[in-house]
Amino acid sequence: MIEESDTDEAVVVERHNRSYTPSKRERGMQTPKRLSANPRRPGGAARTGRGATADSKATARQKRIEERNAMMRGEDWALLPRDKGPEKKLARDLVDSRRNLGSFVLGGFIVVVLLSFSSPAAAVLSELILLFLLLLIAIDSVFLVRRLKRLVRERIPDSTLIGRKLYFYTIMRSTSFRFMRVPKPQYRPGDKI
Repeated sequence: MIEESDTDEAVVVERHNRSYTPSKRERGMQTPKRLSANPRRPGGAARTGRGATADSKATARQKRIEERNAMMRGEDWALLPRDKGPEKKLARDLVDSRRNLGSFVLGGFIVVVLLSFSSPAAAVLSELILLFLLLLIAIDSVFLVRRLKRLVRERIPDSTLIGRKLYFYTIMRSTSFRFMRVPKPQYRPGDKI
């Protein structure tokens, strides 16, 4: 029996030797320290998870704010495609440099709506007022478009944008309230453009 146990131990040692990998210390090698094996970059560790998401959101928000401020100032690179071009800038400046009936008519529309709910006689009167206001907008728009057409021909003779698209853009800007216009007006009413 003793002989059998000696052989069992020899088999175990043999198996141990075959599958055993000695450590670096046993081989006489030194294990590198963390600082030399993986040096950290200056500025600290890169943020991951929630911290990185918060940083990227803050950066994106700051970028959007800067782009919106540039758009409100009228910088060409930040404008929407519908507002780009020298013709559209001239149209914006023309609309902003004059008093437009369209801006005042929008306030009149509110009065018309309130009158239409009060009584049947006031509803008929409100319809007549509405037609009168629409006629005022049409007349003001005709004068505005004629002046714009003349200015574009004088200042931008090689323009290809003279047409319905430019006229509609100009009329829509003239009928909006001044404080709601995007980009913000660069001229005050009465200024020379």
